[in-house]
Amino acid sequence: MASIVPFTTIPQLFNNLSAHFSGKNKSVFGFKPAPNVPFTSLNWDIFTEDVNQLASYLIEEGIEKGDRVAILSENRYEWSVVDMALNRVGAVNVALYSTLPADQCEYILQDSGSKIFFVSTGIQLKKAIDVFDNCPDLKKVVAFETPKNKAHLDNDYLVLFEDARELGKSKYSSHYAEIEKRIAAVTEDDLATLIYTSGTTGKPKGAMLTHKNICSNSHAALDRIPVRSTDRTLSFLPLCHAFERTGGYYAVLAAGAEIYYAESVDTVAKNLPEVNPTIVVSVPRLFEKVHATVLKSASEGSEVKKKIFYWALEVGEAYWRGKRGFTSIQKNLADKLVFQKLKDRTGGKIRFFVSGGAALNADVAKFFFSAGLPIVEGYGLTETSPVISANPVGEERLGTVGHVFPDVTVGIQRLQDGKIIAQVTGEDYPTTLTSGDGEILCKGPNIMAGYWGKPEATAEVIDKDGWFHTGDVGRFENGYLRITDRIKHMIVNAGGKNIYPGPIEDSLKTSKWIDQVVLLGEKKNFITALIVPDYEQLKTYASQNGITFNTYDDLIENEAIASIYEKEVKTFSKQMASHEKIRKFKLLATEFTVETGELTPTMKVKRKVIEQKYHNLIDEMYNDDND
Repeated sequence: MASIVPFTTIPQLFNNLSAHFSGKNKSVFGFKPAPNVPFTSLNWDIFTEDVNQLASYLIEEGIEKGDRVAILSENRYEWSVVDMALNRVGAVNVALYSTLPADQCEYILQDSGSKIFFVSTGIQLKKAIDVFDNCPDLKKVVAFETPKNKAHLDNDYLVLFEDARELGKSKYSSHYAEIEKRIAAVTEDDLATLIYTSGTTGKPKGAMLTHKNICSNSHAALDRIPVRSTDRTLSFLPLCHAFERTGGYYAVLAAGAEIYYAESVDTVAKNLPEVNPTIVVSVPRLFEKVHATVLKSASEGSEVKKKIFYWALEVGEAYWRGKRGFTSIQKNLADKLVFQKLKDRTGGKIRFFVSGGAALNADVAKFFFSAGLPIVEGYGLTETSPVISANPVGEERLGTVGHVFPDVTVGIQRLQDGKIIAQVTGEDYPTTLTSGDGEILCKGPNIMAGYWGKPEATAEVIDKDGWFHTGDVGRFENGYLRITDRIKHMIVNAGGKNIYPGPIEDSLKTSKWIDQVVLLGEKKNFITALIVPDYEQLKTYASQNGITFNTYDDLIENEAIASIYEKEVKTFSKQMASHEKIRKFKLLATEFTVETGELTPTMKVKRKVIEQKYHNLIDEMYNDDND
């Protein structure tokens, strides 16, 4: 599919879509105006009016081309209004994760020199008030919601969103000519947004993405992924993340489709059957949880139900892999007996999911394909705007991230000597190229302009030949790109063997007993693991087997529980090479979270933080190392 309008900048995208849908009452966004009420939708005419009014407000406040303006908000309609208004006046959207604590918000506001700070709820407003005096460039804070604490309104710098919009509305006629002038002045090479990297090590860095970066990637996404004007998405991944911004927002708008905003990440399961989306963009965590829940339910059923479930999976896989005839009849029965319940939970209209942000376990993907819910897995980074490759719909190869995107070139650089041993561009397909492992490099119009104010850090990732170094290890297999792991995650044991923990961890997480896991073993004689159990599964097991406990610490110290994990780890270790086998492990009573610092806002593990936090447990596993 392709965009329904031409565009090379985001203001052009908005202008052309607005004109295309003018007067047609075409829905563009859906959301819940309040909890426990139905979803409502807004059309393009209303969206256009709101954006123009806010653009007028920005000009009234003295925002110039290139000025930075920050947004700290969950996904919601106002976020989109602010974003498009910023683009219309040539300003730069500085997107912050809503989960960031106040001190990290302060750092980004200071580093970017943001002049206005848009915030959503009272929680986010409190952060803005806490840091305002320490951010000298900041002039205004605009709150989407009226604060419950009326004392906050005494701050002279605080403006309510509706008041800002009303002011812009009253000044629109006088600012109209300036807005049109600004739109015309925006070029492909102008900065559109700063997206700060998650910061698994050190301070976050602001990736500078231009209009060319984002627009070229949106066009490439629509070239490879068949989004239609009749599609509807449920948006819940953070809009401040490049994956959702391009794949779940700009590209979806460009296709003329609808975006419905989930109430929150926690209400996705509830919102799916309310919205009935046809496409859902997500990270692997959602699919892993659904997979684990379904397997748990199947394991707790009668022997007859278990046999029916696994028979349905076999039939579904055979059908997906191309078998028809009698298999088609069996598939219809499998749908009625097993899969329809899962499809109903997703709204009943899913054409396909899109997965990115981390590796998707092949077994989890196979389960969804067998159920008739295909997943298009892609790959990219914030610095690549973000997509580098994606599986072609209908020709997916599980365990890979598919074909290189149009206008993008990927190189494989051998780690030992730095030689580029393979190179594929999006225009090379069909190709059957197979290569050895190496670091994945990337060139193309999607590569960021650099890190904001950090030329040295930019030079570390973009070499003199223009290659962006992803830090990921991978290879081509018959033209499909496969990711092995992150270079920084690679474990080199005491014997000099290289071990990539990612695939092993992904495999372990398919166990119904395991929620999270981190492998360890740098410069050690053997591999160990920290495991966060699936406590819902454990509580059920404890209840059924008369195991009493007051805390999770009590639970994981129980011998019967420990025995479960001993067996589970041994079972999985049988599939691994001798130097990859997990010899010891520790169970943890608390999960890894963004709030407690072990995960980035994009749910990537901060290994150094975990190693420091649990160093005593890790030392215990290695202190009696006589191997």
